[in-house]
Amino acid sequence: MAHNMKKPRTLAQKNELWAYAFLCVPIIFYVVVRFYPTLYAFYLSFTDWDIVSRDMDFIGLENYFRLMGDSVFVKTLGNTIRYVVFGLPISMFLGFLLAYHINYLNRGADLYKTIYFMPYITSMVAAAWVWRWLFQPPPVGVFNNILTALNLPSQPFLRSTTQAPFAVLVTTVWADLGFQMIIFLAGLKGISEQYYEAARIDGASNMQQLQKITLPLLKPTIVFLVITGTIRYLRIFTQVMNMSTQGDGGPLNSTKPLVLYIYDTAFRSFEMGYSATMTVALFCIILIVTLIQMRITRSEDT
Repeated sequence: MAHNMKKPRTLAQKNELWAYAFLCVPIIFYVVVRFYPTLYAFYLSFTDWDIVSRDMDFIGLENYFRLMGDSVFVKTLGNTIRYVVFGLPISMFLGFLLAYHINYLNRGADLYKTIYFMPYITSMVAAAWVWRWLFQPPPVGVFNNILTALNLPSQPFLRSTTQAPFAVLVTTVWADLGFQMIIFLAGLKGISEQYYEAARIDGASNMQQLQKITLPLLKPTIVFLVITGTIRYLRIFTQVMNMSTQGDGGPLNSTKPLVLYIYDTAFRSFEMGYSATMTVALFCIILIVTLIQMRITRSEDT
């Protein structure tokens, strides 16, 4: 009789059970909100579902074959890569420049940090419309009014296939700058002052301290910003949609990123199956880029 009685759980065992219970909550959330939609997108990519009907025919790899011959997909993928290649290095360089100089300030640093970080927490929709107004033709657009005041010819900006991508890029870099600066600043604060004191005793200049101490010790910060920034720039959407005349990434798809093309295909053309195929392609691109960056980082550490 005594052997059948269960031993009461200890306090440590009870705490362990509560820990498992609380940790299950975010796992369930991720499974429902993240993993299930991702797996479902893979399934949809093999169908021709049009979102407005219940018919969902399995068509195998047909969407993937169509993707390889889609000139708009190639164009939007090229635009997206261009945003990453040009936008990310510029925003990181400017973010580091700001953080490097703010780190030397004894007074007023908080004010500068607030001013530069404000764009990052501002609604991208509101910011995009303000920038759209700035790039308008005269007499509405501020930039063109400045050019006119300087006796320079006005520019089409968002109405030009060559200038519109740079106008979008300027807006994106401006909005992203505060995040880069704050992370760089946190990295700079983590470097011990003893390294710089030793370098100054050895007669090292500011540039030598930057090259030999600051940048090498900021490597984990730089890697983090490169990975998260690449993912962020590959998913550009809001600013392009709100700065385009019809929200279509024009003129002539010159500013349209891949995410906007996915949105148009799903909710304007009602081709959910083909849209899911492009989503899978973007997922694979982000995954490959992230794995390559992590592999490079790991190989340099060893």
